[in-house]
Amino acid sequence: MKSTIALLTLGLLLAQGASAEGMEERLRTQLRSTTQQLQALQSQQAQASAAQLAAQNEAKTAQAQIRQLTAELAKARGVAEQLAVRHDSLRSQAQAQATASNEQIGKFKKAYDELLVMARAKEAERSKLQAQLAERDTQMQQCSVKNQQMYGVAKEILTAYEKIDVSDVMKIRQPFAGSARVRFEELAQGLGDDLYKTQFDAPQAALAH
Repeated sequence: MKSTIALLTLGLLLAQGASAEGMEERLRTQLRSTTQQLQALQSQQAQASAAQLAAQNEAKTAQAQIRQLTAELAKARGVAEQLAVRHDSLRSQAQAQATASNEQIGKFKKAYDELLVMARAKEAERSKLQAQLAERDTQMQQCSVKNQQMYGVAKEILTAYEKIDVSDVMKIRQPFAGSARVRFEELAQGLGDDLYKTQFDAPQAALAH
């Protein structure tokens, strides 16, 4: 009986030992699995931390770029506003200059028209004076011709008086010397007619033209 109990006890101990060894193996396997999982989690956590750090760095870089772009945009807006103001100023100046130029052109045109009227009046006056001068030249020429003719008549008168002697004068004074008186009167009349013809009358000469 005791031997049977001893055998049973030994079998039980052996079974318990085998069971303990299997449990220990399972625990080791589970520990290895848990360790691997923990390492995988740690690796994922490290990757996540690195990704988070990279994202933070990228966010900081993006924020810096946003600040820089915002500053450049503000600067560009300032430049655009300055250009707009300058453009308005230049346009106003151009309009003012155009208005002044138009006014100046109007003044020049008015002055030109006045000068043109004056020039035409002067030209008409010059033409009139030139015609009068030509008329005076013609009259001078006619006067010169008449003077020459009068000079010739005067010479004839002098010649006629030179030819009269004392006897002719005495005959003229005698009451019955009719023929001599008539001859001298005819001579005087002819010379008087010649003198009358050589007179120069400017209005009559102008009417003749």
